[in-house]
Amino acid sequence: MKAVIFAAGLGVLVSLLVTPVLIRYLTRRQFGQFIRQDGPASHHVKRGTPTMGGIVIILATVLGWLGGNVLVGRGPSVSSLLVVFLMVGLGVVGFLDDSIKISRERSLGLKARWKFLGQGVVGITFGILALQFPDANGVTPGSTAISFLRDTKLDLAIWGPTVALVLFVVWSNFLITAWSNAVNLTDGLDGLASGTAVIFFGAYVLILIWQLNQKCGEPTAGSLCYEVRDPWDLGILAGAVAGASLGFLWWNTSPAKIFMGDTGSLALGGAIAGVTILSRTEVLGVVVGGLFVLVVASSVLQIGWFKVSRGRRLFKMAPLHHHFELMGWGEVTIVTRFWIIAAMFTGLGVGIFYAEWVASQ
Repeated sequence: MKAVIFAAGLGVLVSLLVTPVLIRYLTRRQFGQFIRQDGPASHHVKRGTPTMGGIVIILATVLGWLGGNVLVGRGPSVSSLLVVFLMVGLGVVGFLDDSIKISRERSLGLKARWKFLGQGVVGITFGILALQFPDANGVTPGSTAISFLRDTKLDLAIWGPTVALVLFVVWSNFLITAWSNAVNLTDGLDGLASGTAVIFFGAYVLILIWQLNQKCGEPTAGSLCYEVRDPWDLGILAGAVAGASLGFLWWNTSPAKIFMGDTGSLALGGAIAGVTILSRTEVLGVVVGGLFVLVVASSVLQIGWFKVSRGRRLFKMAPLHHHFELMGWGEVTIVTRFWIIAAMFTGLGVGIFYAEWVASQ
């Protein structure tokens, strides 16, 4: 537990101290955010606010995670290395996207095909490697079984190992793309995505610590154990991400002094996908991260209804937080209430996770 606390604390400290340095650097270089013209008029005053703050989130996460491992004298596990690879890889894709926006002075960065290609290369590599590196008990970081609270009986391996690998790569890439875009869409108001990330990863620290205490093969495990390869190190990493996001939130809260940009939103989305896949809680993650899902659903419903109804809109504007802006709600009010909703989803997810274990005893 002390490694998790240390990782989170170091993540907060690095993020708090390095972010203002990055703000000054980006301001001098005039690396500011460009605002979409069809967005709420109130957002136009944010034009020029430094972006690419996700650099600090990634840096603080990596340093916090490494620091937590050094504290207890252990090396990083394969599972945490895979999640860090996914987070940094997608962060690089986001950084390229942000750089193009700045250099070309527009709100659109990488073309969609190049963005998906970059995400695909990182995601496919992650998917292939996740099924390698079995431990002494033969447990690999990832599993071909679709998971909820643990692996279910729905196993992609029923058609053989080769087909299972292909299907797992497709499934994991779907999750990676979905979570990355979910955080990206949620990052539309000051502090909304970063605050929600703190809540999400804070909850996963508890889930992973519980999995560690009830890991299959451990003396403390009950009758219903968890076959997760590296819950301890994943817990340290989740703590580091939560801490890094919390420190960044200090500067990102309204009125934001810096935005995380696609650098941060894609990286955080990758971390969410990686942690849920390797902790064997893929579907549970949808509940714990319910606010992210709600934001994505609002955009999907808006587009679908617009096409079906031939031009009518379900919301005043999508994603959902912009709808409430156009209804006259203040930005701080929306963000605070959405954090409350995020906490409610998170509480529900953690409650389901614990209730299943209690009911099985």
